[in-house]
Amino acid sequence: MAGKMMIDNRVGQGQVPPDLFPPDVFAAACPTRRVLDRIGDKWAVLILILLARGTKRFNALRRLIDGVSQKMLSQTLKSLERDGLVSRRVIPTVPVTVEYSITPLGITLHDAVDPLRVWAETHIGAVEAAQQRYDAGARDGSGLA
Repeated sequence: MAGKMMIDNRVGQGQVPPDLFPPDVFAAACPTRRVLDRIGDKWAVLILILLARGTKRFNALRRLIDGVSQKMLSQTLKSLERDGLVSRRVIPTVPVTVEYSITPLGITLHDAVDPLRVWAETHIGAVEAAQQRYDAGARDGSGLA
């Protein structure tokens, strides 16, 4: 195992071409972890879901995603654009108009994460009930959920 980790670390440091070894998400240096970070980012997922429904301007996204700050929205859109998941189009108007669209690669990720949204919306009641049972058990000291 130590030899495998050494190889993986050298791949992550750019010393060995990454195509020589298959991705291993459990290895610390595996670049696929960056993709998982993107999937685990609630703002990125919400943006992808909205853009899959159609092109949106920055302020429209900001209005539609309750709780996201302008800074966080801007940072997340830049990250998604860098990853090839979102495209940005600047329209030379006064003031400048910027539109965001999901890319074909972004659609493939959307298709993978949107079922998680559906699951969350479908099962939120059961999750909250489980949390209440757990919290009640923690309060009374029984530890029973």
